[in-house]
Amino acid sequence: MGTRPQHSPVYKQLQKLLRQQRLDSGLTQRALAARLKKPHSFVYKVEIGERRIDPVEFVAWYRACAVAPMNALRALDALVPKR
Repeated sequence: MGTRPQHSPVYKQLQKLLRQQRLDSGLTQRALAARLKKPHSFVYKVEIGERRIDPVEFVAWYRACAVAPMNALRALDALVPKR
């Protein structure tokens, strides 16, 4: 496993959530990228963990998928271990 933060188990789960939301919304990587006004490679790299996604991009991703970002944050909150 790599040492970069996007290689952590929780971040891997975030990648799965992002990809699944895109698929559930019926969007291809290219269609989502067009909605985000980003290159196709942005979506691809986020989904495979080559690129991290910041909070602003996270909100834009979910809005582009026509999903309330707060719902996604709740799902993400459930993945993060409680301390």
